[in-house]
Amino acid sequence: MKLRKVISILSLAAMLLAVPAVADAAPKGKPGTFTTGKGTFLLNGQPFIVKAAEVHYPRIPRPYWEHRIKMCKALGMNAVCIYIFWNIHEQREGQFDFTGQNDVAEFCRLAQKNGMYVIVRPGPYVCAEWEMGGLPWWLLKKKDIRLRERDPYFMERVKIFEEKVGEQLAPLTIQRGGPIIMVQVENEYGSYGEDKPYVSEIRDCLRGIYGKELALFQCDWASNFERNGLDDLTWTMNFGTGANIDQQFRRLGELRPDAPKMCSEFWSGWFDKWGARHETRPAKDMVEGMDEMLSKGISFSLYMTHGGTSFGHWAGANSPGFAPDVTSYDYDAPINEYGQATPKFWELRKMMEKYSDKKLPNVPKAPMPIITVPKFELKTFSDLWFAIGKEEKGTLKTFEEMDMGWGMILYTTTLPEIPVQSVLTAEIHDFGQVFINGDYIGKIDRVKNEKSITLPPVKKGQKLNILVEGMGRINFGRAIKDYKGIIGDVTLTADVDNNEVTWKPQLWWHLAIDDSYETAVKTIKMVENSNMNRPTEKSKSGYYRGYFNLSKVGDTFLNFETWGKGQVWVNGHAMGRIWSIGPQQTLYIPGCWLKKGRNEIIVLDVVGPKQTVVWGQDKPELNKLQLEKSNKHNNIGDKPDLNSATPVVAGAFKGGNGWQTIKFDGQKKGRYLAIEVASNQDGKDVTAIAELYLQGADGKRLSREPWVAKYADSEEENGNHTLDKVYDLQESTYWQTVRGASMPHLLVIDLGSEQTVTALEYLPRAEEGAPGSAKNFRVFLY
Repeated sequence: MKLRKVISILSLAAMLLAVPAVADAAPKGKPGTFTTGKGTFLLNGQPFIVKAAEVHYPRIPRPYWEHRIKMCKALGMNAVCIYIFWNIHEQREGQFDFTGQNDVAEFCRLAQKNGMYVIVRPGPYVCAEWEMGGLPWWLLKKKDIRLRERDPYFMERVKIFEEKVGEQLAPLTIQRGGPIIMVQVENEYGSYGEDKPYVSEIRDCLRGIYGKELALFQCDWASNFERNGLDDLTWTMNFGTGANIDQQFRRLGELRPDAPKMCSEFWSGWFDKWGARHETRPAKDMVEGMDEMLSKGISFSLYMTHGGTSFGHWAGANSPGFAPDVTSYDYDAPINEYGQATPKFWELRKMMEKYSDKKLPNVPKAPMPIITVPKFELKTFSDLWFAIGKEEKGTLKTFEEMDMGWGMILYTTTLPEIPVQSVLTAEIHDFGQVFINGDYIGKIDRVKNEKSITLPPVKKGQKLNILVEGMGRINFGRAIKDYKGIIGDVTLTADVDNNEVTWKPQLWWHLAIDDSYETAVKTIKMVENSNMNRPTEKSKSGYYRGYFNLSKVGDTFLNFETWGKGQVWVNGHAMGRIWSIGPQQTLYIPGCWLKKGRNEIIVLDVVGPKQTVVWGQDKPELNKLQLEKSNKHNNIGDKPDLNSATPVVAGAFKGGNGWQTIKFDGQKKGRYLAIEVASNQDGKDVTAIAELYLQGADGKRLSREPWVAKYADSEEENGNHTLDKVYDLQESTYWQTVRGASMPHLLVIDLGSEQTVTALEYLPRAEEGAPGSAKNFRVFLY
């Protein structure tokens, strides 16, 4: 490092430490200012580095809010950063709720009480691995709606919502003596599209609510922030641990050399999805990245500092394909799901002490101890069919057309005579179980991209039942317009006397089951005192109720690994989803929602348990898979024979970070993309790819929504570096081969149908030096 650079860094650090201590604590009731200066933010006219902790108030039990804020402060943070989840505040159109667990203004006041500033991110879209990215499901009742665009109805509802949020939060801006220093305009819009007029309209809406003095900013990735960057907003970058920080800010520095720099989402870990390993990220990478940013005067928000829990049905799903998120939002964050300090916490706190002019606050004691609960059995059972509420007859309808956001619909129709086996095909969102005259035939699981099932011969008049459970709506990308139920027609196809015959039943009964606690209790009471309170061999799906007694109250982790799939309520609180496939096998149960003596638990199991037992343990189980088969893509039968094939292009990638585009010689056609990597830039055998795109005949990127990972010769499964990571819309995740696996490496992707392709876009890992970067390659389409 050159002497001039060392002197510059030391001078900047001295300047920051010289800022009066009052600037690092939010004063109570005294109006102030927060603006952008030359190369730094200015708090009341003084240089200020934002050290924000991302936390989400709906993911934390309200009695624990203040404890979590104090934990963030003990890390050396001076602000908290929060999303505003539209759909939790307006669960029905026009019915707003900012009370109790939704009292976001009180959360902000608690932050200020504890000397913390607040950054507000009110969407309307937030992502956050939250149901539909925070957008309310009832928007989809208008089938032609254009989400996150200047659709008149969408914008009308957005502005009403933002005004309601403003009623809560506008009085709490720094200019009015409150803790709120910045408000974000939309969220990572460059990953959705390019529409500056739309982003401008959101900006104008927020400016009209909070006043022109309050700082507004927009965030995006280094690769796309110019698409929607507005001249009068502060621009911030989002990236993860291990990223090449200078590279992330390079283009911003060229465009705005005097602007302050901020990483508005520095990802401390990652989220988990059902059927994949628990995600972790090294503490060393996180701490070194934050240390580097602070040494260079770069502000940040650590996403997540404390993740918490997506209670109830609020966990979302990711795309392409359909990858629903687990209930835990632990995120491998420094403060774990249940509010305790992790080894990451202590490493980070030690580093943060260097950038504080006074001793950091003591780490607060946990509000509750951790307790265990002996194994107990849930003895009361009610068949799922007793929970049926609303009924409608007619052509097939989605959940939204039935005016329901979550839960299940039992679709029922009468079959014609089909004397041979037939194939039922349907687009089911999300988990469908198929029955004929009450006999279980099988399932259609959207997670596995299943769309068909074979039926046995049937007689005329037999009943076809399809029970469809909706899971979290997709929260990222264009697929957020995610309808639930049966989408489109159901077809039955059979070969009858050497002729293909197709049936499309038109008349269906729709029997709705919501997922509320009230429905669960009502259903159980219907049978609790009858002789129908045990499951039969034919039906084990339904509601199970039991009780456990406590002599003392504390946080615990109820284990559901013997159960199938469904949801759980404890003392009336919706605790979240369970699914035996894992990796999450326990649910976090906050002690503040328990009581001494008898506690009630209800489990809705839509497939039926192996055993109806539950126990509480003193630590969570977040990494135990119970899969029918491996989630690797190494079936040798899917490996193509490329020995006599001609590549559409061959050559060598360049070294270093950033996107590269490889043009083909004219238009090429094929359904399957195969990439063979013969060598790497570093000469080693571990290959990694962060993202891939293909360009169509018009030079634009093809949709990756239909893509399916077909084959990879090697995948590092324990780190979740599987093949699907190359098209998961996330530049910080990647496919990586296992150390020692012989080269060349091969990956194959099913594009869903034959495509016309003119170029390949390739992104290596985002870390400095782009580890595992491919060099010599061949690309095939077949």
